[in-house]
Amino acid sequence: MKENAEKFRALDPAELDKQLREGAEQMFRLRFQMSMGQTDGLKKLRSLRKERARILTVLKEKGSAPSPAATPAPLVTKVSVRKKAAPKAAQQRKKGE
Repeated sequence: MKENAEKFRALDPAELDKQLREGAEQMFRLRFQMSMGQTDGLKKLRSLRKERARILTVLKEKGSAPSPAATPAPLVTKVSVRKKAAPKAAQQRKKGE
């Protein structure tokens, strides 16, 4: 594990940012393929997440922030919850009052 972090520490922040963007794109494509049932790439996805964490750690150590384009797309978008409609009996009682 140490050798992986050392490999990233030798790179400059611009190169780390580039690798972070490429990894995010790979993760997106892999998640998409997994959702379509085209591949069983769980090991690859895990290794990409660990690599991304190592890169972010090295960037934080160097004191530079990753670019916003390097963050992966969210898995789930926020869904608004709809209120349930009142039963017809309750609606009729309100009309009769």
